[in-house]
Amino acid sequence: MIYRRPQQAAAAMASLSISFYVNFSIFLLLMITRAFGQPALRYGALCLGSNFTNNSTYQINLNHLLSTLPSNTSIDYGFYNPSYGHNPDHVHAIGLCRGDVQPEACRRCLNNSAHRLTDGCPNRKGAMGGYDECVLHYSSDDDSISAGVVKYHPRFYLWNTNNVTSSNVDGFNEVLMTLLADLKSKAAAGDSFWKYATGNQPVPDYFKTIYALVQCTPDLSRNNCTKCLDKAIGDIPIHSAGKQGGRVILPSCNIRYEIEIFYDPDPPKSVNIPPSATQGKKSNTSQTIIFIVVPIAVSVVLIISICAYLRLRKAKRNGKRRHFNLSKPDRAEPEAVDEIATAESLQYDFNTIRVATENFSAANKLGQGGFGPVYRGKLSNGEYIAVKRLSRDSGQGQLEFKNEVLLVAKLQHRNLVRLLGFCLHGNEKLLVYEFVPNASLDHFIFDPIKRANLDWQTRHKIVGSIARGLLYLHEDSRLRIIHRDLKASNILLDAEMNPKISDFGLARLFIVDQTQANTNRIVGTYGYMAPEYAMNGQFSIKSDVYSFGVLLLEIISGQKNNSFHQGENVEDLLSYAWRNWREGLAINVVDGMMRGGSTSEIMRCVHIALLCVQENPSDRPTMNSIVLMLNSNSLTLPLPSRPAFFMGSSTIGSDDMSLVSDYNSGAIESDDHSRTIIANSVQLSTNGVSITDPYPR
Repeated sequence: MIYRRPQQAAAAMASLSISFYVNFSIFLLLMITRAFGQPALRYGALCLGSNFTNNSTYQINLNHLLSTLPSNTSIDYGFYNPSYGHNPDHVHAIGLCRGDVQPEACRRCLNNSAHRLTDGCPNRKGAMGGYDECVLHYSSDDDSISAGVVKYHPRFYLWNTNNVTSSNVDGFNEVLMTLLADLKSKAAAGDSFWKYATGNQPVPDYFKTIYALVQCTPDLSRNNCTKCLDKAIGDIPIHSAGKQGGRVILPSCNIRYEIEIFYDPDPPKSVNIPPSATQGKKSNTSQTIIFIVVPIAVSVVLIISICAYLRLRKAKRNGKRRHFNLSKPDRAEPEAVDEIATAESLQYDFNTIRVATENFSAANKLGQGGFGPVYRGKLSNGEYIAVKRLSRDSGQGQLEFKNEVLLVAKLQHRNLVRLLGFCLHGNEKLLVYEFVPNASLDHFIFDPIKRANLDWQTRHKIVGSIARGLLYLHEDSRLRIIHRDLKASNILLDAEMNPKISDFGLARLFIVDQTQANTNRIVGTYGYMAPEYAMNGQFSIKSDVYSFGVLLLEIISGQKNNSFHQGENVEDLLSYAWRNWREGLAINVVDGMMRGGSTSEIMRCVHIALLCVQENPSDRPTMNSIVLMLNSNSLTLPLPSRPAFFMGSSTIGSDDMSLVSDYNSGAIESDDHSRTIIANSVQLSTNGVSITDPYPR
C-alpha cells in the first residue's frame, strides 16, 4: 500500500480537477461546434425502420457509409447511391443534390444531413431529411431503396405562406401546371447523370413570374421519372393550392416553384454533358455534320429493317396459330412475344397436378375459400405446392384467364404468396402457388393454446409485414390490386412465422363485370368487409384498409371480430374496442394470454386499427400511412371517428361466411382522390410552412 503526504494528495486532487475541467471544456466545445457546424434540417428528420443496438455491426456499417459521402470526390454530378455491408446488416443510401449546387457544396450539404439525421434518429435503421440544396435517405431495407425503382414515400410538403390574390388563382394555377408539365418532360429526357430542369413563365394580369424546378434521381428511367414527377405535381393542388410557392419532396424526385428566382440559372454541367462547340472553323463544322448525320442515317436504316422484319414475322405467326396477348394496344411486338413464352413456362399439365394432389384427394385438402378448394401437392422433383381449384362459374374464358394470371404472376413481394403458374383443362381452372407450411393466421390467433405462444413482438412483426404486403399491392406493384377479401384465414405463415398474403388478385381473376370503383358482384367475407362495399358495392384501396383494421384488432385481442367474449358478455369486436377506447380502457381489448410488449405500443396499434375502421372511407389512412405509423412513434395520430357498427353479430351472423352475391348499384367516383390525413404537426420556418406527410393521396 502506498501512502501519500497531505501535500501530494492535494496536488493529486488538483490535477484531477484540472483534468476534469479540461476534458469537460473540450466536450462542451465539441458539442457547441457540432451544433453550430450543422444547421437544423430544412425538413425531417423522419425516422424509419426498426432499431439497432449500440456498437452493432449495423451501426458500424451505417457510420462507415455516411462518412464516405463527403469524401467521395469522384462524383461531381450530385447523386450518390452507395451501399455497404451484407445482410442482415446491409445499409443503402440515396443522396441527391439540387442540379445547380456545386460539387463541394453538395458534399457539405449531405454531410450535414447525415449528422443531423443520425442525431435526430439515434439507433434507427432508416431516416430521411435534408436542406434546400440536398436530400438524404438511408435504410436497411433494399426494397425501399433500390437503383432505378421509384420510391414515392415518405413525402415532404413545404409551401410559401403568401397567397395568390383570389382573382388570379385560376390563371396562376394554369400557368404553373403548364410550366411544370414542360419541365417534367425536359427532366425525364435527361441522361444517367442529370435529370433536372428549370424554367419560368409570366402570369398574365398578375404581374408576377413563376420560377420552377423539377428533378429526379438520375438512376430512374425516363418513364419512371415521369411517373414520380406526376405524383409530385398531383400533390400541388392539395397542399399548396393558392400559394405563391410550394415544394413536394419524394425520395426519387422533387419539385419547387416560387414567384422569385431561387436557383442558379447557369448550373454546373454534368460530367457527361459535353461542352458545346463554339469554334467556327470549317473543319470542326464538317466533323460535327458527319457525327450527326451518319448516326441518324444508320439509325433510320436500322429502324426500317427492324419494322420490316417484325411485320413479316407477325404475318407468319398469325398464319400458323392464334396467340393471346397481355399487352396494351401500344405495346411493342417483341414484348408480346415474351409474354407468350412466359405463359407457356407458367402453364402446368393437368395430369401433373392431378398426380401431385393424388387426384385432389380429401386427405390433401388444405381448406375451402370463396373461390374454391385448396389442395396440397407434391411434384415429382419433391417440391411441395398448393393448388387452388377455382369454381367453374368464374365468368371468364381461357383468354382472359391467361391474361390475368400473367399479371398476377408478376407481383413479387416477400409478404405475398408466390403464384407459380396455372393449369387449364376443359372447364378446370387451377392456380399453382408456393406451399407455405405453417397454415393460416386464424389457426394461431383464435386457438387458445397456440395464441399463448404468440408474444407481442411476433404479433407486431406479423402486423407490419401484412401492412407492407398490402402497400405493395396498392401502390408499389406494376398494377393496383385491391384484395377485397383480406382476413386471418388468407394470411399464411411460413416456417419463421413470416406472414404471406394469399388470394390477392383473385377478384381480378374471378369477376369481369367490375371497375376499380364499383361492382355488381361482391366478393368477400362478412365481418371484414367495409360497409360501403358490403352494402353498395363501392370498393377502393380504403376497403382493404378497413379489413386490415379489423384484422389488426383480432391479432391484438385474439378474438374473432363478431364474437368478442368478455366474461359472459358477447358483442362485436369493433363496438367493444371503440367503447373502451372512448372510456380510456383500451387495455381491455388486449389478449390476456399475450406475453411481453410495450403497453404504449400496443395502445398505439389499437388507435391505428380504429383509424382504419372509420365509417367514412375518406377518413381512413392509406397503407403507406399505416406502415409509417407502425414504424415511427414520432408521428402524431389523428383522433378516430365512429366506426361502422352495422356488421355486428346480431345483424350479420357468422364471421366466416364468404360472400359472392349479385345486386344492382350505380356508378360512384373512385376513392383515389380521398382527402389526405396529416400526421405531423405544422412546423413554421422563415421560408414558409412545412409538413412531413406520410399519407399519400
